[in-house]
Amino acid sequence: MCPTKAEINRSDNRVPDSQSPDQSASPHPPADLAERLCLGWREWAALPALDIACIKAKVDTGARTSCLHAYRTEPYTQDGERRVRFWVHPEQNNLHASVECDARVIDERQVTDSGGHQELRLVIETTLVVGDTSWPIEMTLTNRDSMRFRMLIGRTAMAGCCVVSPESSYLAGKPVLRDQT
Repeated sequence: MCPTKAEINRSDNRVPDSQSPDQSASPHPPADLAERLCLGWREWAALPALDIACIKAKVDTGARTSCLHAYRTEPYTQDGERRVRFWVHPEQNNLHASVECDARVIDERQVTDSGGHQELRLVIETTLVVGDTSWPIEMTLTNRDSMRFRMLIGRTAMAGCCVVSPESSYLAGKPVLRDQT
């Protein structure tokens, strides 16, 4: 479970001697920690700007950047702006369901995956919806056909707005899409 306000506000927040604290970690959690969205190790998400109403995502604090499965990409330029058209299989083990997406490219980055392989990836920005909360995130595009999850939510996307309960799943429920009009 996520920590309660009492647990957050208790005076003794030291890390046990057997653990090495993250160099950037503060010994005292921010006061607003109890107000953050609590996520399990996997969650349902939506990417409404990409017409993806529901996708299973792994919440991955070990990954800096979020990523989305794109089995085919076609970068192009329109009116001087770099863009990418890409196709996603949003459902695991279903190669028949496909969504065609289009987004502005904001960057290209060298990313090292969990296996140590480096890959130059296109980076887009889009809105992520988890439960009834939405916020803009950066996301890289890569082929994740061999991976268990079509999407990873990395720690940069969660910074300042989420806490993770690693023994839990789907704490936020299905994404709540609001009418954009």
